[in-house]
Amino acid sequence: MYRFSRAIYRELADEIIESPTGNRYTNHEKVLRACESAVERLATDRHYFARPTRTLFNDIRCFFPMASQRRVYAVVERYLAFADEFLANQPNNGFDVYGNPLQCRASTRKGTPCQRMPLPHNGYCPSHQHLAETEELQRTAAAAA
Repeated sequence: MYRFSRAIYRELADEIIESPTGNRYTNHEKVLRACESAVERLATDRHYFARPTRTLFNDIRCFFPMASQRRVYAVVERYLAFADEFLANQPNNGFDVYGNPLQCRASTRKGTPCQRMPLPHNGYCPSHQHLAETEELQRTAAAAA
C-alpha cells in the first residue's frame, strides 16, 4: 500500500515549503507520514473513512504555497482514487490487505465486537445486515438535507 503514498509524496516533493528552522526534511517527513497514514487508513478502515481526499489534503496543505494548492488537491485525489480502486479489486478471502482476518463491523449485545465473517459489500455479517440498511437510510437523508 505504500506505493500509493510514496507516489503522492514523490510527485509533490519539489513543491514542499522548507521549514523556517532551516531543516528542510522536517516538512518532507510530515507530508510523507500524512500520506502513509491516510493510505493505511483507507486500506484498513474503508467503511469509516468517508472523505480520504479531503482529510489528506487538509493535513498537508499547510506545507505548500498557495499557488500550488489546486495541483496538490488534484494529485491527492487522483492517487487516492487509484488506491481505492486497487482495494476494491482485491479478492476478499476473509483477510484484509495486511493478512488480518476480517470481522463484522457490529457489536454484540454484550458490547464485544462481532467475530463473524462480514459480507464483502458492506462489512456486516448476515446477522447484522439490518445495520447496513440503517446506514443507507441515514446517508440518503443526509444527502437530501
